[in-house]
Amino acid sequence: MSQIFDPLLIESKSAATVVLMLSSPEEEVLAKACDALYKFASKGDENKMTLLGLGAVEHLYKLISHEDPIVRRNAIMVFGIMASNHDVKKLLRELDVTNSLISQLALEEDVVIHEFATLCLAHMAVEYTMKVQIFEQGGLEPLIRLLSSPDPDVKKNSVECIYLLVQDFQSRAAVRALNVIPPLLELLKSEYPVIQLLALKTLEVISKDRETRIILGENKGLDCLLKILEINEFSDLHVEALAVLGNCLEDVCTLQLIQQTGGLKKLLSLVGVSTVPDIQKNAAKAITKAAYDSENRKILNEEEVEKCLINLLEIDNDGVKIAAAQAISAMCENLASKRAFRLQGIPQLVQLLSSDNEEVKEAAVTALASLTAASPSNASAVAEAEGIEPLVNTLNAQRDGAIANAATVLTNLATQEPFRINIQSCGIMSMLVKPLRSTSSQVQSKAAFAVAAFGCDADARTELRNAGGLGPLVELLYSKDEEVRRNACWAVMVCASDELTVVELCRLRALDILEEINLSTGRKNNFSEAALEKLLDNNLSQKYSQMGYLSSSNIITDGFYDYGQIKPGVKFLSLEELTMQELTDRRAVIFINAKPQEKFVADKMGGPIERDKLHDFSWELHISEIQFELKCNVVPIGKVKKGTFYHRALLFKVIADRIGIGCSLVRGEYNRAWNEVKLVDDSPQGVAGLLLPPQEYIVDLMFEPGFLIKQGSAEADQYKHI
Repeated sequence: MSQIFDPLLIESKSAATVVLMLSSPEEEVLAKACDALYKFASKGDENKMTLLGLGAVEHLYKLISHEDPIVRRNAIMVFGIMASNHDVKKLLRELDVTNSLISQLALEEDVVIHEFATLCLAHMAVEYTMKVQIFEQGGLEPLIRLLSSPDPDVKKNSVECIYLLVQDFQSRAAVRALNVIPPLLELLKSEYPVIQLLALKTLEVISKDRETRIILGENKGLDCLLKILEINEFSDLHVEALAVLGNCLEDVCTLQLIQQTGGLKKLLSLVGVSTVPDIQKNAAKAITKAAYDSENRKILNEEEVEKCLINLLEIDNDGVKIAAAQAISAMCENLASKRAFRLQGIPQLVQLLSSDNEEVKEAAVTALASLTAASPSNASAVAEAEGIEPLVNTLNAQRDGAIANAATVLTNLATQEPFRINIQSCGIMSMLVKPLRSTSSQVQSKAAFAVAAFGCDADARTELRNAGGLGPLVELLYSKDEEVRRNACWAVMVCASDELTVVELCRLRALDILEEINLSTGRKNNFSEAALEKLLDNNLSQKYSQMGYLSSSNIITDGFYDYGQIKPGVKFLSLEELTMQELTDRRAVIFINAKPQEKFVADKMGGPIERDKLHDFSWELHISEIQFELKCNVVPIGKVKKGTFYHRALLFKVIADRIGIGCSLVRGEYNRAWNEVKLVDDSPQGVAGLLLPPQEYIVDLMFEPGFLIKQGSAEADQYKHI
C-alpha cells in the first residue's frame, strides 16, 4: 500500500479528488489525503477557500476524532492551518468543533496534535462567542497545563489562546483559580521573545484584578518584571513589562515593597535614561495608576517622581507628553507634589496649550486645572508664565475636556482681582458664549461657573449681554443636569446686578423659568431661590406684583408700576406691552413717572376719609376717567387726585425711598395696601440710656393721615382687613 500511495501533490483541479478521498475507509488513504490537503492549504487563503467550497471542512471534522492517531493528527493539522480564514472559522463555529479540539489536549496525545489543536483554538478565540464556548467547555485547564509543554510552538499557541480568553472577566477569575501565574512567570525565561511577549501581555490583562496582583507578588513576579527592565537585550519587552508593573503599582503594599527593595528608584532611573517613547509613556501611565491612591502619592513624592514627569514633558513625542500631563494631574492631589510642579512644570504645561495636537492641549489644561485648584500660588505661576491668553484661546478648542478645564483654570485665576481684570481684557465673556451653547454638560457647567466668576464686573456683564450670552445661559436653567442647573442659577444671580442685564434676563423668561424651578422640590437649589430674589430685587414692579411685598431696602424709582397681584404662571407684562393694550375695565396700572413735590400723600390723594364714609369715596370713577382720558390702562401716579389704600401706600413708599426713610410696601386683599416702618420707642421712665429694639408700625394714610398704628394691634388688623 505504501508503494501505491506516494505523497500526493495537489493542484486546484485535483483538490476535489483528494477531498473525495476523505471518505475512504482506509486509514492510510485518509492520512495521505489529509497530509496533501495540509500542504495545499498552507500555500494561501485562496486554496483554503477552495477546500471550504469543496466541503473539506465537514469531512475533516469527522476525522479529528478518528481512532487512528496518524489520521487524527493529520486532520487536526489541516484544521489548524485552515482556521486562520474568516469563513472557515464561521463554519467551525457552526459545527461546534471546540469540544472535539479540547479533548485532543490531553497529556498523552502527540505533541503535533497539541500544536495544531491549540493553533486552531487560538485562531477561533479571536471571536467573543468562541471565547465563551472554549471557556464553558473547560478549555482553560488543559491550555494552562500545556504552558509547561516541552514544545515551544505548543507553549506559544497555548499562551496566545489564554491571552485572548482572559479579555473576558469570567476567564480572568478562572485562570487565577487554576494557578496560571507560576507557568506564565516561567515563560518569561523562554528563549523565544514571542512567547515572553505573549506571557507579559497575558499578565498585563489579568493583573488588572487585585487578587491576581497579590498572587503575582507572592510568586516574586515583581522581581521578574524588574529584571526584564534591567536587561538591555530585553528592550523589546520593556513596554509590556512596564504595563504589568503599572497595574501592580496601584496597590499600596506592592508599591511599598518595590520602594523598600530599591525597585522604584530603578524604575524611575530607567525612565530617565530611556529614549523609547513607548517605555516613557507606559512609565507615566504606571505612575498615573499608582497616584489614584493617597498613600501611593506620598511614596511617589518621597521618590521625587515630579522631576521624572517634568522631564517627560520635554520629550518630543505627543503620546509621552499626554501621559506625563495625566500623571501630573493625578499627583496634584498631594499638596507637596502640587508645590513641586510650580516652578518648572507649570511653564511647560502652559507652552503645551499652543500645541497643534488637541489631545496634548487637553491633557495640559487638565493638569493646570488640578494644579490651580485651591492654590493661589500656582494660579500666580500660570499668569507669570503668560498663560492667560492661551487659556482664553483654549475655550475655542475642539475637545470638550479642553474647553471645560480651560474655563476651570480661568475661574481659579479669577479669585485674584489683577488676574480677573487681565482675563476680562482678553474678552473672556465673548469667548464663553460658544461653550454655553455646548451639548456637553461638563462644558456647560464649567462655562456657567466661569460666567458667575466674572459676572461681578459691570463691563463683563455688558460684554456678555452684547455677545448674546444671556440667551444660552438662561437656556441652561432648563438643564436636567443638577450641576449645570445650579451653576446657571448662580451665574444668573451674579449677572442680575444691573438694570439692563435684568431687563434682558426677564425678556428671556429667566424669572418664569426660575419660578418653575423653585416650585419643583427635585429641581430647585439654593442658587435658584437666590437668583429669583436677585432678579426681583432689580425688577421691583414684578416683585411687588408677584410677592405683594417691598422691603425698606427695595427703593422705588421712576419707571416703577403697580400691576396688581399676579397669579403664578400668568405672564407679567412690561410697561411697553401694557401701554400698547386697548383700554379695558381692569383696574388701572399705577405708574411712577415724576419727581415728588413738597406735599403730603393723603392731601395729594383726596385727603382724610371718615371710616364710615369710606364706601362713598368714589376713587374708582376718578381713576376710570383718567384711563378714558389717556385711552390707556397705565395711569401715571401724578394724575391721581383721589386714591385709595393701594395708591396712597405706593406713593408713600416712593416718597419715603427718595428722602431716605426706611419703609416697606405690603399688598393686602380688596385693594388694600399699607406701609410699614420701624421706629425706636422712648426708654421707659426712670431707665435712662436704655436702647430698646425697634417696633413695627403701620402708617395710616386714609383715616388719620400720619398716625402710626402698632403692628399686631387690633387697630392694625382693622386697617388691613376691614
